[in-house]
Amino acid sequence: MRLIPAIDIIDGKCVRLSKGDYGTKKVYNENPLEVAKEFEAHGIQYLHLVDLDGAKSKHIVNHKVLETIASKTSLQIDFGGGLKSDEDLHIAFESGAHQITGGSIAVKDQETFLGWLENYGPEKIILGADANNEKVAVSGWQEESEMELIPFVQKYQSNGIQYVICTDISKDGMLQGPSFQLYKKILSQTKKGLNLIASGGISTFDELPKLAEIGCEGTIIGKAIYEGNISLTQLEHYILENG
Repeated sequence: MRLIPAIDIIDGKCVRLSKGDYGTKKVYNENPLEVAKEFEAHGIQYLHLVDLDGAKSKHIVNHKVLETIASKTSLQIDFGGGLKSDEDLHIAFESGAHQITGGSIAVKDQETFLGWLENYGPEKIILGADANNEKVAVSGWQEESEMELIPFVQKYQSNGIQYVICTDISKDGMLQGPSFQLYKKILSQTKKGLNLIASGGISTFDELPKLAEIGCEGTIIGKAIYEGNISLTQLEHYILENG
């Protein structure tokens, strides 16, 4: 299972929110590149980079941060937050994103999102399936849609999606453990071969092997690293042991 630390960006700084609430913002580092380099120094190969300013303003904002990290580290970056147009996508890939995550757009403008999937291929496009009470949430989690989570994932899988990041918003940033049951349910009700990336609520190192056992292809770890609940040395050992 891939370990994917998260860096969330507001005003060019590395921050974390709780349950997607901008009012709970906590700045952890003024310099996201420093954080990314520290991840890389511990053998980490992947990064989940979220443009929270972009999510709020509905277009890409912090692409310079993406460009800096992509050009100064070897991390494979998946980038999301506010990607709404072909131009946004072009900027993200030009700035060094390895993959992009589309969430709100996959709900509100399916035609554009499917166009991206067709043009860039399923290795490059991740479906952001963020949910509250198994209903898909959009607009930086400020809105809940009427769309049911599992049919939403099933529909896009039948259209060729291979990668899905699923965040249970009620767990995000709360350090109370991830939604094991939800991930089991998704994997049991979708076709084989779905690369499900768990996100939200990771609080202790012991949860990681459990997510791997369920069948998650990757897991995104945010606040647990920044608050010191999980050390980068632990992640480094996990990567070495599991190849």
